[in-house]
Parts: sequence; C-alpha cells; structure tokens
Amino acid sequence: MIAAGFATGIINTLAGSGSVITFSIMMALGIPAPMANGTLRLGVILQTATASFRFFKKDKLEVKKGLILGIPVVLGSITGALIAVNIPHDLFEKIIGITLLALLFFIVFDPKKWIEEQKEKTSRKVGVLQFILFFLIGSYGGFIHIGVGIFLLSALVLQAGYDLVKANALKVFMVLLYSPFAVLIYVLDGQMEWVLGLVAAIGHFGGGLLGSHLAINKGAGFVRILLIFIIIAFSGHLLGVWEALF
Repeated sequence: MIAAGFATGIINTLAGSGSVITFSIMMALGIPAPMANGTLRLGVILQTATASFRFFKKDKLEVKKGLILGIPVVLGSITGALIAVNIPHDLFEKIIGITLLALLFFIVFDPKKWIEEQKEKTSRKVGVLQFILFFLIGSYGGFIHIGVGIFLLSALVLQAGYDLVKANALKVFMVLLYSPFAVLIYVLDGQMEWVLGLVAAIGHFGGGLLGSHLAINKGAGFVRILLIFIIIAFSGHLLGVWEALF
C-alpha cells in the first residue's frame, strides 16, 4: 500500500487518475468499491498538501485564483460524494472513458495551448461558465475522484489559459480544498478503512513531493507527454479494453 500510494502520488500530481492504482489494490485486498473510493482520499489529502506547498514555495501556485475556482469545486464535490454513496459507478465510468479519449485529440493535435500560458485568459475574472464547469468537475471528483485531475487540468488549460505546470499547481490545490469535505461524507456513511488509508497516505506524501519536483523542473512539455500516456491507459481501464485483451 505504501508503494501504491507513492506511485499514485506521483501520477496524481503530474497528471491525474493515479488513484486507480490504490483503488484496485484495495479492492484486491477485499475492500468494497464504495469504501475503497472513500479510503483512498486520506492519502490524496496528504499528497495534495505536500505538492501544493512545494508549488507555492517555487512561485507556481496562484493561491487567490485557486481559492476562487475552488468554491464551485468544493460545492460540486459535496454533491458528487452524496450521489456516490447511493448509485453504481459502471455506466458513469464508460461515459468518462469516452470523454477522456475525446480530450486526447486536443492534447495531441493542439499542443501549444497546453505548453504556453494564455495571458488573455488567465487575467480574466471567473465568470458564470467557469463556475458551472468547475462545479461539474468537482461533482465528478466527489463522486469517484479517479481521473478528476485530468478534467481539472483540461479546464485550467483550455478554458482558464494556464500552462500545464501552473495548471498542475492549481489542480492539486483545488483537490486539497475539496477532499476533506468528501472524506467527511464518506466517514459519516461508514465508507472508510482508516488503517489502510493512513498506510497508503505515507506513500502519497513521498509521491506528491517527487511529482511536484518533476513538474517544476521538467516543464509543461514533459507533463503533456505523460498526460497522453495516462489518458490512454486510464480510458482503456474504464472501457474494459485491458480486461478484454489480458
């Protein structure tokens, strides 16, 4: 679990969807899916706190913008978590897998937007469209969490205009803002395995530290290439491709 948490922390910090690693291992150990979905969030809090602090120290995190955009994300996460404790995930996962593959097109064929910051967009005030968009992403994060980083990155790059490094900093900060609220809902519903979650959190701490270091030092181009591979792998998982092949 520590090794899984470490790998998850790196992938989550650099792109997203790394939580599928800890989620799968928890289920293999006999933890029911709803409980695994709640338990893995303990490590996410420690990972995002570590990465956010490092991004802030390196002057890559816009705290004010993160707090403003974090409001709809937090509200959405509460809504999503309340839904998650009551409905199955299967159909939802298929829809997300198809959506991610659509995003892959823009990452591959329009790389400039992902690497260069768009000042005209980053300087704009948060509007109604952004509020709704980040509310919906927050709802997804509260619902299942796995993959939320990819959607946050996409919105922060394509809609808010940030390059991938600054978008990563804002992403982990917003996940840090909403995760305690989601955890509280899962705890109140009895969907939390504390010991397993805290053990995995040890690895998350190291993974968040290394992931933020790589993002800062390797730059947006490196993160973009990694993001492409992660989306392909994660979409294949959601759509059952790897299960069918292997």
